[in-house]
Amino acid sequence: MADPRETRLRERLETIRARSAKSSSWRTSTQVLSRLVNSNGYVPIRTRLSRADLAFLAGAREEVLAFADLGVRLLDLHRPQEAGGITSDPDRPIRRCRACMSRWPCPTFRTISEALDP
Repeated sequence: MADPRETRLRERLETIRARSAKSSSWRTSTQVLSRLVNSNGYVPIRTRLSRADLAFLAGAREEVLAFADLGVRLLDLHRPQEAGGITSDPDRPIRRCRACMSRWPCPTFRTISEALDP
């Protein structure tokens, strides 16, 4: 039987993923818009936003902050430590993750690294 907390978190993540996928990317628009910053530090824009764009933008700041906090907390948990024992290279001791005890870098750290380092 699935843990209800896991189910709730998985559903929230899937909702965020779906909302993000439906919204438009602003990457190319921001390059043009950054040149239009006025003397007050704002960009006066007129654009057409879909319902999906508005739904995404409404929660984007809080969701990005939550994901950044999650990433930092996971990195705090999954850090290397010396595993001790005998090694053939004393300058490079065997290290293990403090949280899951997998060899370093652990799967959690590798997954975070792969997701954030393109």
